[in-house]
Amino acid sequence: MPGLEDMYPPGATTRVRVHELDQRLEGAQRPGHFEGVATVVTKLFGATRPHRAYFGQKDAQQAALITRMARDLDMGIEIVTVPTVRDSDGVALSSRNAYLSDEERKAARCLVGALRAANTAFHEGERDAVRLRERMVAVLAAEPLARPNYAEVVDPTTFESPGTLAVLAVRIGRTRLIDNHPLGQPLDDAS
Repeated sequence: MPGLEDMYPPGATTRVRVHELDQRLEGAQRPGHFEGVATVVTKLFGATRPHRAYFGQKDAQQAALITRMARDLDMGIEIVTVPTVRDSDGVALSSRNAYLSDEERKAARCLVGALRAANTAFHEGERDAVRLRERMVAVLAAEPLARPNYAEVVDPTTFESPGTLAVLAVRIGRTRLIDNHPLGQPLDDAS
């Protein structure tokens, strides 16, 4: 495993940036984050020369960004997006869940509830991104501990609206959680 000095030698100034995609939603909420991700992943790909790399659907924007980067830079790496793993109550597994109190953990169910509401509406024929967003926002608004950063329906490759990927970021207490779901696909509690 490369050490910190190997990954970031003194005086290194080169960075990798995937323009536009890194400025939307998560990129707007966390400036510079995706530049750091793209840079370190590029370095890891260069050091390991993989044929395939796996990224989780829970971090859909990150997976889309890495997919675009690998394609744009002709890296010859297949980027595979693996489904989100959910707990029995539907909450997406995340290391951040450890920061939630019992009450906050129960409140975190509103994220999957919001995604389920949009997915149900989509199955019923709703395609208007504004109306689908309204369904998500209504579920989040019903949870007193939830403070949404965003709830949108976007294109899964560009993260521009409209699209078929429901995405959201919500603060529950001090913890910021993200989740998403491709509309039209099954959304089971423990998928």
